Amino acid sequence: MSLDPSFVGRTYPPTAPYQVGREKIREFATAIGATDPAHHDPEAAQALGHPDLVAPPTFPVIVTMAASRQIIEDPALGMDYSRVVHGDQRFAYTRPVVAGDELVCTNTIEDVKSRGGHGFLTTRTDVTTVSGEPVVAVWSKIVVRGEA
Repeated sequence: MSLDPSFVGRTYPPTAPYQVGREKIREFATAIGATDPAHHDPEAAQALGHPDLVAPPTFPVIVTMAASRQIIEDPALGMDYSRVVHGDQRFAYTRPVVAGDELVCTNTIEDVKSRGGHGFLTTRTDVTTVSGEPVVAVWSKIVVRGEA
């Protein structure tokens, strides 16, 4: 089954809030080799003007990947997740993610294309605080490989 192009423009309901914790930031930073003290030491982050630890730039993938289940599990879209490969990812920040943030994601399907027997899906996830303050927009492109 191919991806349904009529889904372009579809926006899904906001997700439940995700509480960003210090230990999650430290664990993520350690896992990716991010050694900046602002990711590990609250005093270092505060010396830079942040209220608490600052997450590495790719940290929002934790919340956006979970939020993408809304799209992946939508049977009407026609996605066979067993055939998915990651194509591209980019982030546009309004402000850094910091420990203590409560983040909500809203997913929108921006593009659906078919080329060479493969489906291409581009999504945008707007990550905000629970009060609606914009934090980061995350675009993801996935490729649904066609049948061989």
